[in-house]
Amino acid sequence: MKLTDEQRAVLDGSKGETLAKVMESLVRYGELFGAEEMVPISSRYNHLVTSFGLKALGPVYELMDKLLEAGAPSGQKFSVDPKPLDKNVPSSPLQDLVFKVFMYSRQKDYEAQLKELGLLSDNAFTCTCYMDEVGNKPGFGEVLSWSESSAVVYANSVLGARCNRNSGIIDLMGSVIGCVPKFGLLTDEGRKADWIIEVKTESKPEAQLLGSAIGMKVMEDVPYIRGLDQWLGNELDDEACTYLKDFGAATASNGAVGLFHVEGLTPEAVKYGEDLINPDAKVYVIDDAELERVYREYPVIWKNKDAKPKLCFMGCPHMSLQQLKDWTDLVEEGLKKNGTDRVSVPTVFTAAPDVLEAFAGTPYAERLAKTGVITSYICPLMYMNNPLSEKMPVITSSNKLRTYTSARYYTDEEILEQITAPGKGGIKISIPSILSKKGGR
Repeated sequence: MKLTDEQRAVLDGSKGETLAKVMESLVRYGELFGAEEMVPISSRYNHLVTSFGLKALGPVYELMDKLLEAGAPSGQKFSVDPKPLDKNVPSSPLQDLVFKVFMYSRQKDYEAQLKELGLLSDNAFTCTCYMDEVGNKPGFGEVLSWSESSAVVYANSVLGARCNRNSGIIDLMGSVIGCVPKFGLLTDEGRKADWIIEVKTESKPEAQLLGSAIGMKVMEDVPYIRGLDQWLGNELDDEACTYLKDFGAATASNGAVGLFHVEGLTPEAVKYGEDLINPDAKVYVIDDAELERVYREYPVIWKNKDAKPKLCFMGCPHMSLQQLKDWTDLVEEGLKKNGTDRVSVPTVFTAAPDVLEAFAGTPYAERLAKTGVITSYICPLMYMNNPLSEKMPVITSSNKLRTYTSARYYTDEEILEQITAPGKGGIKISIPSILSKKGGR
């Protein structure tokens, strides 16, 4: 790799052994992917994926100590993924014991390390750091050193920033050194589309379901999506951004998508149009029948497939302020329709701490609380990734949570039906009616 004189000096130890090792790690990482040079990070803030104080992550804490001892904190302030624990989220005494003693026993110590390294604020724990309320929203063309897959795909696609799908700790190393290897999605060629996706559904497709279908088809390739603008319009307003947040998370977790283009909507698609499409791009047509096929093939790994749900998680990735408001209306309407006052399944809506604070300042917060829904800053995935939670029949409309845990996926409409209809928990619901409805929310 061709390094600048300054970069070469760091590699040779001009700033000490610790930073030399950090630079060497980045150089080796870049060379594995054919990078010929480094490119400076230009974003104001970084985002780290590792937020959980797992007892097993001893080497991470040792690395953090070495960086601090060497006087080499992050070159940028940073946000970090959500915390794994929240006392307000329903759990059994045995789960609490597992969480606090065996799994996340280093949480307090690790958060202290993060603060010393450059944590943006005490509230900066979220996978949706780009929310206006949080403030870590990079601009078009800015180079990042992020790892969180749902944040990377959003930053690349919706904001037009540039970031590879890095691994954990590489995100911190790039920020410490101030540059990252130039390859993949940091290059013009790497941002061109290998697939043309033709969306030909009769109604607005469920974001999580459409993203899942595309992710499983294209894997790590870049898709150029046609036909979605008819449902989202040509402006990246709050509704469109929220849709693309959930859509992108599904493409990134059910596949490995780090960037997508939506014709007439996302910034690079607007700026460059079909010049973004490679000449040999493959075509994938998605209609209602294809979405139905994808949904039917999701595995259900519950021991008792007809079990009544014991918990519902919404917000993986974290919900937006508008989503919290919209779902307050939906839950109230569902309860009223079914002649009841409170949800029939313990339900947790997760969002960034700053978003929850903004929500608390609206009339919606009190209304939602009356329905029995809990709001939390927790990471649902970290809650679910243990043998005890794995055995619980948990439902979700997040394809990311479905993919990485035992949680069972339902569409938004089906989730609403399950949590607001008394005695409906665990019912077998046919393929979502939302696929055949025209219009709707």
